[in-house]
Amino acid sequence: MTSGENRRASRGWWDADADAYQAEHGDFLGDVDFVWCPEGLREADARLLGDVAGQRVLEIGCGAAASARWLATQGARVVAADLSGGMLRHAREAAERSGVRVPLVQCDALAIPFAAEAFDTVCTAFGAVPFVDDSARLMREVFRVLRPGGRWVFSVTHPMRWVFLDDPTERGLVAAHSYFERTPYVEYDETGAATYVEHHRTLGDRIRELVAAGFVLADLIEPEWPEGHEQIWGQWSPLRGRIFPGTAIFVAEKPSVLAPPPASVSE
Repeated sequence: MTSGENRRASRGWWDADADAYQAEHGDFLGDVDFVWCPEGLREADARLLGDVAGQRVLEIGCGAAASARWLATQGARVVAADLSGGMLRHAREAAERSGVRVPLVQCDALAIPFAAEAFDTVCTAFGAVPFVDDSARLMREVFRVLRPGGRWVFSVTHPMRWVFLDDPTERGLVAAHSYFERTPYVEYDETGAATYVEHHRTLGDRIRELVAAGFVLADLIEPEWPEGHEQIWGQWSPLRGRIFPGTAIFVAEKPSVLAPPPASVSE
């Protein structure tokens, strides 16, 4: 599959699914809230981004941009970006309902349309990272637009989950796939065109992508399933969540002082 096919599939899927996705998950995500994962971990409690007041923040893969609007209420200067016009339509509608507005940009996360060092923080909750074919390039793009000392925080499906079936019941407790199989999950229409694409990377892959881009990994959070949380979200469920992690949140930082490039042989 080419990058172009991957991009068309992702844009088409989220454009077509935007209404259904918001109907199913909109109440959980809220109009002005920052929820990192189906386990319900909120930025208001976790503070993984630190004090964002006065900070320039970019949310990529923003969906309906609830997180970006919450960050705006905390004093951040936020831009919310997504590949899908359908999801950004919901972002505009939620801005009308809530009265909290942030600039919206439709763009590809592999070609972020901002200058180098334009932001203090970049973040995404389950956006962009698993849906691009070259996530190492995405890490380099984020590194480019971050100022020295800036922070990059993203949540994804925990790589361990790829071993198991996408099933919230006991069937989803049986290992069915190799953790090391990196062939993307692809759905096709009746013509054979890809309609949905998601990519698996191991924990080691993710760390190597970050380090190769120049980041320092500050933390890796694996949220535990909280007591009293009984809501099922796709393959996330209390049954599975209490046994093994469903989400991985990577907290990375761009060094304040960048190392000089290695000297050439002639030098």
